[in-house]
Amino acid sequence: MLLDKHALADKLNTGKVAVGYDLGSSVSQISYCFMHKEDPETVSTVAGEERYHIPTVLCKRLESNQWLYGKDALMAAENGEGILISDLLELAYKGIPVVVEEDEFDPVSLLALFVKKSLSLLQLIVPYEKIQVFMLTVRSLDPRMVEVLSRVAQALELKTNKVYLESYKESFYYYTIHQPADLWLRDVLVCDYSEEYLRVDRLEMNPKTKPIVAYVEEIEYEQMRQPEFREDGVPEKEADKLDKDFLAIIEEVCDGRFVSAAYLIGNGFQGDWSKESLRALCKGRRVFQGNNLYSKGACYAAREKLIPSDAAKKRVFLGDDKLKANIGMRVVRRGEDSYLALLDAGISWYESVKEVEFLLESGNSFTLTVTPLNGRETRNIEIELTDLPKRPDMTTRLSLTIRMLSEKKVKVTVKDMGFGDLFRSSGACFEEEFEL
Repeated sequence: MLLDKHALADKLNTGKVAVGYDLGSSVSQISYCFMHKEDPETVSTVAGEERYHIPTVLCKRLESNQWLYGKDALMAAENGEGILISDLLELAYKGIPVVVEEDEFDPVSLLALFVKKSLSLLQLIVPYEKIQVFMLTVRSLDPRMVEVLSRVAQALELKTNKVYLESYKESFYYYTIHQPADLWLRDVLVCDYSEEYLRVDRLEMNPKTKPIVAYVEEIEYEQMRQPEFREDGVPEKEADKLDKDFLAIIEEVCDGRFVSAAYLIGNGFQGDWSKESLRALCKGRRVFQGNNLYSKGACYAAREKLIPSDAAKKRVFLGDDKLKANIGMRVVRRGEDSYLALLDAGISWYESVKEVEFLLESGNSFTLTVTPLNGRETRNIEIELTDLPKRPDMTTRLSLTIRMLSEKKVKVTVKDMGFGDLFRSSGACFEEEFEL
């Protein structure tokens, strides 16, 4: 749906927006939504048309400091007017310097330049000061990707500090739970044919747990490569093979499972090669085709950060980059035993940090409790504070900082704070790491 200028102006005057940015290896997309309950819109590169793909490339004009992005960059390079830089995300991830006309450029800075320039499309609709929350989504997140995207986000100089990161899997999850409930009664599929080969993500939810645990299983089919499209489509022989291969994949993925809905995304699904496979996929389920699922999902996720929906409150998404256990400790409050939550399952490992202070009851150790959400047994992790000064019970105040170093590794830092004027701090600092 395209809003007319007057309706859009009225909405911009009344509220802030959430933005979801899909930063892809070859193309990127931008979606936005108003903070009240409405579906996201995706920014088109051509006014009045549904052209959402922004090629993830830059081009530096020859003997000039002018940089172009997206389709303009491709056109300038094709016309011999500049030097094209593609694979921006990969170059930034690998930290490979980019040399253009004997000048060396930081690849992360170039990636940030692309994102910043592409956001000019959004700025034609939504002024920067209206952006209340911003979500960057990419194929997958690991410590290096988090480092790269954190630098990119900082370079954007947005008017908000509410900037977040997530994976495509999580964007898929948030997109799904904002669709009509009958579409996700059971498993949901995303068949992603936007890159070199086909990927299938299957979203599952376990209604027997409380909160309901949701997770996505990714299956890669490297044997099903992108077809080479000609002006008249895919050659008949290749089309038949693609159709048979995709049919076999559908049968494998859906075998013994009830799938409510499936989404087909990516240019690989263009044309009419998937006749028999689509007929099979549509039996007993709803099937949709499009290309802006991730940016819309990121937009929904951004808004959830500030205005949680009922569906999200009842569920926890355990993606690859999520903490999959609750971590806390038993403490005494006002003379009664209680549980102090430190890190909650479902948060992203790179956002998980908690600082607390407490009095050591006795001895020179305390215990952390790790409660997995996957049904495994609860574990107790004893943290020993060697060489801690001996003091009477309840006269040692400790500062505890707990953070995740990755999705599986936890780091605990404990500092001796003493006990007022009675016992000065020894300055001792203890660090320990353990695997979940």
